[in-house]
Amino acid sequence: MFLKGKRALITGSTSGIGLAIARALREEGAEIVLNGLGDPDEIEKVRQELDADFNGANLLDPAAIEAMMGEVGHVDILVNNAGMQHVSPVEDFPTDKWDAIIALNLTAAFHTSRLAVPGMKEKGWGRIINTASAHSLTASPFKSAYNASKHAIAGFTKTIALELAQTGVTANCISPGYVWTPLIEGQIPDTMAARGLSREEVINDVLLAKQPTKKFVQPEEVSALAAFLCREEAGNVTGANWSIDGGWTAE
Repeated sequence: MFLKGKRALITGSTSGIGLAIARALREEGAEIVLNGLGDPDEIEKVRQELDADFNGANLLDPAAIEAMMGEVGHVDILVNNAGMQHVSPVEDFPTDKWDAIIALNLTAAFHTSRLAVPGMKEKGWGRIINTASAHSLTASPFKSAYNASKHAIAGFTKTIALELAQTGVTANCISPGYVWTPLIEGQIPDTMAARGLSREEVINDVLLAKQPTKKFVQPEEVSALAAFLCREEAGNVTGANWSIDGGWTAE
């Protein structure tokens, strides 16, 4: 319970990686504030499970982010996890999709961080963790906005880590490869039909083609790393980009 008395805001935490991180931090005693989209009944179940607060702010809107941060109050731990993706050749990439991806994956993290940092500095302790991606270190075709946003969030993390280096506040990012979530699992049947492949072929030859371990990253593996970064023993770990991608970016 090394996080007892600490308050954590995790964006995009109603499912997937964000929910796993929320559970891991709650297990260590942190008070949790959830944020994200989904079925209201399911969100309420999760909120009760974690004895958490919930704020459904639209992170595409800077004014909504500012209102959320005001309502939430001081946070000791900020996890910028919310994100979105769109796949298209650059010449056909919808401009509204580009704007939305940059807004959610990058600009929202800027706004939450700028508003959380003063309180963290005042208390002399804080943890900022940004969910990046293997695509913060390498690129794939047809994902120009996502690749750009994830490269940028890694650079943003390094910058604020340097700015905060003597304040007791750390900033790091975690860069997973393909993580086994309901979102990924739901893509398998459509890909099987579209490509005429078996389930095993879709998993091994499409989804895991770039992960040498041929294993999906589990949300709990990401959340365990996030919890470690919140420990006192990680107080000198800052400005780092932590790969957890089955060897993808080692090649």
